[in-house]
Amino acid sequence: MTDVDGGSPPTSSILLVGMMAVGKTSVGRRLAARRGWEFFDSDRQIEVMTGRTVAGIWRADGEPEFRRLEALVLADALASITPRVIAAAGGTVLDEENRRLMQGHQPVVWLRARPETLAMRLGSATHRPLLDEDPAGALARLDAVRRPYYEEVADVVVDVDDLSAEQVVACVEAAVEHGQGGQRDGKQGRGRRRDGQQGRGGQHG
Repeated sequence: MTDVDGGSPPTSSILLVGMMAVGKTSVGRRLAARRGWEFFDSDRQIEVMTGRTVAGIWRADGEPEFRRLEALVLADALASITPRVIAAAGGTVLDEENRRLMQGHQPVVWLRARPETLAMRLGSATHRPLLDEDPAGALARLDAVRRPYYEEVADVVVDVDDLSAEQVVACVEAAVEHGQGGQRDGKQGRGRRRDGQQGRGGQHG
């Protein structure tokens, strides 16, 4: 892990994790533009690589094939030396090897939201493979399963429920700049590193 007090190398990329509809794409694009970096969206890369939509892959080939592609794309993204903001698909944390790769990368930023916030953003969301006929209930169940894994890999946690995309970007920037990723221990909160020290984004949640 990075030793903040001893000095850290410059951050060469930032990995965003979190549930669907939490804002990884909108925040990631803004953050990348602000830094003059590439933006890499893993779902979009899967679609480019296969020439098919995510929903189409799920329907035709099932979840195991999508998860295989998801892991492949994530590994390629994390292996790159090009400075970039990476928006990881929501389910990438379910795989142990993916989590191992994430934990070897800093900083990992968890954009965290309450399930009810996600449900409100998604509406009916019939195009989402995992949401069936009860998006709110499905999101609550998914969140319960995934939340411990997001917590496991995250260096920085930003609570996004009441923030605009620009405000989330500012919180991420402040926390990352404060400690170049920090360490995976201690407390969580909006715009905080996992070692409990507060970035300039502050803590409000």
